[in-house]
Amino acid sequence: MGYQNIIFEFVLIYAGAAVFATLFLYLKQPVILAYIAFGILAGPWGLGLIKKPEHIEELSHIGVILLLYLLGINLKPDRLFHLFSKTAIVTLLSSLVFLVMTAAAALAFGFSLLESFIVGAALMFSSTIISLKLIPTTALHHKHTGEMMTSVLLMQDVIAILLIIMLTGGQGENIPLAIFLLFIKLALLALIAYALVRFVIDKLFLRFDIIQEYTFLLALGWGMLGAGVAQFIGLSYEMGAFVAGVAFASSPVAIVMAEYLKPLRDFFLILFFFSIGAQFNFLVTQNVLLAGIVIAILIIIVKPFVFKLGFQFIGESKAFAMELGSRLGQGSEFSLLVAYSALAAGLIDMQTSYLIQMIVFVSFVLSTYWVVYRYRTPISSTEKNRMD
Repeated sequence: MGYQNIIFEFVLIYAGAAVFATLFLYLKQPVILAYIAFGILAGPWGLGLIKKPEHIEELSHIGVILLLYLLGINLKPDRLFHLFSKTAIVTLLSSLVFLVMTAAAALAFGFSLLESFIVGAALMFSSTIISLKLIPTTALHHKHTGEMMTSVLLMQDVIAILLIIMLTGGQGENIPLAIFLLFIKLALLALIAYALVRFVIDKLFLRFDIIQEYTFLLALGWGMLGAGVAQFIGLSYEMGAFVAGVAFASSPVAIVMAEYLKPLRDFFLILFFFSIGAQFNFLVTQNVLLAGIVIAILIIIVKPFVFKLGFQFIGESKAFAMELGSRLGQGSEFSLLVAYSALAAGLIDMQTSYLIQMIVFVSFVLSTYWVVYRYRTPISSTEKNRMD
């Protein structure tokens, strides 16, 4: 029965998403929002066509893993180190500003000091998926945009993992040891991945490059292996996929393989956006509706300007810094993980968790509109701003 259900769900999701995407494009609306809207309609709180979307959400993370893998392929290690050293101060200071700002807003709406702190901590981060899905890859300007944003987002991911370790207690109660081990694991993973690409993966590509099916499978398998190993040693799937991509970036076939993998990435990202809509329940969030909308709008307004000041400080032009800030101006999928971890640890109640979910959802929608109508993206409904 489960097998039949998943086939039905895939038919429903992709056929319905195609219909909604067509409608949204005719209405000149961002196509990502078509997937979210269809998720709301088809999910358990809409028509109930899909009653338990949790497994769809789990499957959709393959798209996130592939997104990070392909980003890594476009960043060589020396370039990545240079970007990290350049954007570290921007990432750390902006995260602190966002934490204080959002926590103060939650306090103003009557949440406790601890709850407000966790709300602020969860919403320090920007969405890897929303930010990077909306970047064109065919122009040098946007390649630099992607590199700068990736360095910020990856450092935020590390901060998020450290935060989750602290919320859940780390290795028993030895949090400093857990943090130290995290960086050791990351360094070892990167060294081993680089060695495997140089001495094994590259040789296999050169030996069997004439068989396209095999090269596609090898490229996909390498990214998934990096993701799986990282998760096993206590990092994250996304971080492991990125490390595998960066290690693979020096391969002569890396860029070609990245192009082959893009359609597969988009296939699973449609599931991701659908699952966001399907799991969102307006009924349970009605008690935090006002607070959620106000804080989401605050994030959409303040985040771009804080990032703008930070990027200008490290030498970027005013217009470019504003574009970077706008593209990073939303909540994050990591915000939801922080909320779930804090809820499981008994640090926040269900209402606070719903508040974080509400803010992330609203900020996703508002940020997508803002970026699509102001800057060039692959999903724009107008020819002027459409660039893949």
